[in-house]
Amino acid sequence: MTIHNQANEFDLPVSFDDTQVAFQNKSNGELFLSYLIFLLTKNPLMVNVLSQAAKICLAAGLPVKRLIKSTVFKQFCGGESSREYRQVIATLGRSTIGAILDYSVEGNQDDAGFESTTRELLAVIQEAATNPNIPCTCMKLSAIGAFDLFEAVSAGKSLTTAEQQAWQRIETRLNTICGAAKKSQKPIYIDAEESWVQDAMDRLAETAMARYNTKRAVVYTTLQLYRWDRIDYFEGLIQKARAAGYRLGVKIVRGAYLEKERERALNMGYPSPVNPSKADTDDEYNRAINLFVDNIDVVELCLGTHNEYSCRLLMHRMKEKGVPHNHPHIWFAQLYGMSDNISFNLAKAGYNVTKYLPYGPVESTLPYLTRRAEENTAIAGQMSKELDIIVRERQRRRKGRGK
Repeated sequence: MTIHNQANEFDLPVSFDDTQVAFQNKSNGELFLSYLIFLLTKNPLMVNVLSQAAKICLAAGLPVKRLIKSTVFKQFCGGESSREYRQVIATLGRSTIGAILDYSVEGNQDDAGFESTTRELLAVIQEAATNPNIPCTCMKLSAIGAFDLFEAVSAGKSLTTAEQQAWQRIETRLNTICGAAKKSQKPIYIDAEESWVQDAMDRLAETAMARYNTKRAVVYTTLQLYRWDRIDYFEGLIQKARAAGYRLGVKIVRGAYLEKERERALNMGYPSPVNPSKADTDDEYNRAINLFVDNIDVVELCLGTHNEYSCRLLMHRMKEKGVPHNHPHIWFAQLYGMSDNISFNLAKAGYNVTKYLPYGPVESTLPYLTRRAEENTAIAGQMSKELDIIVRERQRRRKGRGK
């Protein structure tokens, strides 16, 4: 089924073209900095060169941290410390936009690192419990367990005694985290990862949802709709939730590992798990929206997207069903530093909106920043769209000064 993607197809009272609302919190200097960053990241070659240069300079101890922190880090991250990210959260909160704190430190693949990340996640959950501007939290399962172990379990390999014990420690960490989320009365989103580790992660997420989502969705799993098998999986999750009598929490995204998935499938000689085209992925994503609305009695949703049509489709379906803008089981989410024209205009119209807000030391968040730049460059038209709305707002401000 092909679903048309004309952003103006629906008669809705929200305009994503209101740049004054979109950039209400940015000074002229901050807006110009955003313009420069998106201008540079529009070029894939430039992204690669700058990313590699940043890694080399930081590894060599060269004094570039301040430059990175004051530019790309400032654009896409909330800060290095709680003092810094709390200021960003408060600013977003004044525009009725919530923050999803994302501890974006990567690469700690040992028990000490997993335990440290678990403690950090528990601290974030505790902070969310008392801060109305943090409506939920998030995590990656590979941050609390070895990636290779998830791969082995997903492949159905026999585990050694040591691996079985390590797997039990993962389950214990996840139960501790989900139990804390339930106590805080704030949901936690479990991010999706590469397809060759996802089966094991899906099993853990399903078990957690069945255990903790008795009255409302505390634990959310994530579906990457660039995978052609996710609609069937979504339908199966709905059936399981209905049969077992729990709420299904789902965050839907298009996906973050497209090139890696295709390259691995090609090199290893198996069918690619991702859709043949972006149009196919868009159709799958919008099918998931309709599937959610048709099962809203059992499913709670986070719509993670920068796609204006998909946002409008959900708004349209909510209007059809008579669902209020601020329904507690429907959240829109965009990445911090991007698609402010969507986030701020949705929030102004009374919809529930969040921004994914990464934080952590500059050096440790560099893999996240690099991946974000590469992903966004690979999305046809995304950087041009970001640039366009910034240019229009700068022009609007210049005209305003001329009056």
